[in-house]
Amino acid sequence: MRINKLHTQILALVFAIFGTVSTSSIGQPAKTVAAANPQKPTITVLHCGNVFDGSRLALLGEHSIRIEGNRIAAIQRGLVVLPGAGVIDLKAHTCLPGLIDLHVHLSMDSTNNLSTEMLTLSPTDFALRAVPNAQKTLLAGFTSVRDLLSPQTVMLSVRNAVNQGRINGPRIQVAGGVATPGGHIDIFAPGLRADLSGNPGPEKNIITGPDEAARVVRQFYRDGVDLIKIASTGGVLSLGRSGDAPQLTDAELTAIVATARDYRLPVACHAHGKEGMLRAIRAGVTSIEHGSYLDEEVIAAMKEKGTWLVPTISAGRYVAETAKPVGSFPDVVRMKALAIGNLIQAAFGRAYKGGVKVAFGSDTGVSPHGENAQEFEYMVEAGMPPLEALRAATLSAATVMGMQQQLGTLEVNKLADIVAVPGDPAADIRLMRKVSFVMKDGVVFKKP
Repeated sequence: MRINKLHTQILALVFAIFGTVSTSSIGQPAKTVAAANPQKPTITVLHCGNVFDGSRLALLGEHSIRIEGNRIAAIQRGLVVLPGAGVIDLKAHTCLPGLIDLHVHLSMDSTNNLSTEMLTLSPTDFALRAVPNAQKTLLAGFTSVRDLLSPQTVMLSVRNAVNQGRINGPRIQVAGGVATPGGHIDIFAPGLRADLSGNPGPEKNIITGPDEAARVVRQFYRDGVDLIKIASTGGVLSLGRSGDAPQLTDAELTAIVATARDYRLPVACHAHGKEGMLRAIRAGVTSIEHGSYLDEEVIAAMKEKGTWLVPTISAGRYVAETAKPVGSFPDVVRMKALAIGNLIQAAFGRAYKGGVKVAFGSDTGVSPHGENAQEFEYMVEAGMPPLEALRAATLSAATVMGMQQQLGTLEVNKLADIVAVPGDPAADIRLMRKVSFVMKDGVVFKKP
């Protein structure tokens, strides 16, 4: 997980293949934007039939949003005409802040053979997946994401290329993963021949003990990651037998979180089992991802510590359904998928009703890219009102990213990340899968 010449070579290949990127969605006429030089109109006015306010949990009716450069310059009631400005007609649409998905894996495609791919695919292979997946994510209305560990961490280079305007994609925060020997993030180790797996240590981000944990976090800061990801329990798609057993000690967790806090790096914690969640919450992680076996004791601890839950219901339901046929996954993975996958939605429902802070995350890469918005439907099914689900993917998610001053609500001086859907998503949350307009940083990537 180091930035090196290989990443430069990867991106050279990516740019050669994806020099221009289609900004249309399936079924719409192709509209090509040169990735290196997107056109930025000086002033644009959006005529919105409705506007979502996540702070007040309300739809505010007709408004005009004036964009200057990459910022929101004004928001006015009614349909305001500004001489000389470009106008985009969204009068039949609801405008929202750009959506945020806090848990994606852009360089992974939903697969039943992840462990083999980790051993056989190169960093170039993963980069060539990440570029079109980033585009799918952006066109689905998700203008910002956290990539919570992609193989080989080519995402550092992809993130930088997006920021430089070389390729189209969402704003990306990249995680560095701290693993224990044979743990969930050490995804291909269990069962691999000893002469191939060896005995990796901190140089491979595999830690035993608090000193090694702190060392790896410091190296990730040096590499330029935006946050740290840990796994305090086993997982579903890795080859370890248990999906819920704890995998980090209290001392290791304390060292990771304390060191990350020194460097202002949030810590996202993959956790299914109760004990692993409680240890991580006590240590002060920013978020629990998944939370499958969450109960009243975990809810109380999360509320006391202010820990966020990022539920990822989509991934749980996807793997549970995919695992039904015999042979769909390796046996050890299939049994875990059937046992754990369908627990996540009910756990989310308990957390929401218990008052835990919730922010949006789908775990796409496990589930298919571009279908992130299905998570809204699952959240509403579990008891969250539609407007609260929308807030989870806007203001709440921006807060978890530490970007609430820039993103998450439609306000003057915030970044012009704006999406729109036809109709009223408060009445039909399924409309969130029909995003018809996407603007990121003042640049239009999709419109009706």
